[in-house]
Amino acid sequence: MKPKMKFSLKAGERIFINGAVLTVSSKVSLSLLNDAQFLLESHVLQVSQATTPMRQLYFMIQALLINPAEAGKAISVFRDLHASLLETYSDEETKEGLVEAGRLVEAGRMFEALKVVRTLFEVDDDTRPAVAASTVAHQAA
Repeated sequence: MKPKMKFSLKAGERIFINGAVLTVSSKVSLSLLNDAQFLLESHVLQVSQATTPMRQLYFMIQALLINPAEAGKAISVFRDLHASLLETYSDEETKEGLVEAGRLVEAGRMFEALKVVRTLFEVDDDTRPAVAASTVAHQAA
């Protein structure tokens, strides 16, 4: 069977696969042989880093991916924030990215949605003032 995804992890590094958190005790290379929702620790945004609206949107998608059993509230907060951002931004490229991210989330393709939102971080940093990270953390709790 041909691997769908190959990656290497360092000792102590974590990976989130289908809601499970795995850590490795020594350097290891892994191959996923089937479709799985995963997130490498290096792509995990901490709540203290969710300082802009796009980063808050990323954080909510991340919550859906990391903890699918508790997705009810996170999807609600995601949808509200997503709708608000669609109304806020006027440039077509950003709107297209947001529409694509929303479509991917609704299709259950969280990893791909995270990649799309990550590309919007720079636009967000250039055009929006920082927003308190506690806003998203409070809503998701």
